[in-house]
Amino acid sequence: MAPPPLNWPTKDPRDVLDYQIDIAPAVAGNSGDIISAVTISITPNNPGDLVLNSASVDGTSAILWLAGGQAGIVYTLTLLMATTNGRTIQRSVLLPVLELSVPPIPATAIQISAGVVLTDQNGNPVLSA
Repeated sequence: MAPPPLNWPTKDPRDVLDYQIDIAPAVAGNSGDIISAVTISITPNNPGDLVLNSASVDGTSAILWLAGGQAGIVYTLTLLMATTNGRTIQRSVLLPVLELSVPPIPATAIQISAGVVLTDQNGNPVLSA
């Protein structure tokens, strides 16, 4: 039976956050073996989806700065890490993106009955001219 996938905490589409994965358990007993390079792929990968702002390594940890993403999507980030001693370690991590905050409503948003804001098909407020 396969182990459950790794998960990172949910992010809001407006967050820019750092996420970390530590491969120390995979290199236990091999002191001094650290990550020398990391390649990251994100799926899905469409316009408006999750963006990798930067990636770095610190010993046995890979640190990713992530921005954006579409609410309601669970992204899969696959990290392929090479170590100084020649090991190759691949891990996938799930990152759900959900609306965790309510953006401010623009003053020019069209409101219908009882103060309800009129929205387009993407949930954005329709603005008056």
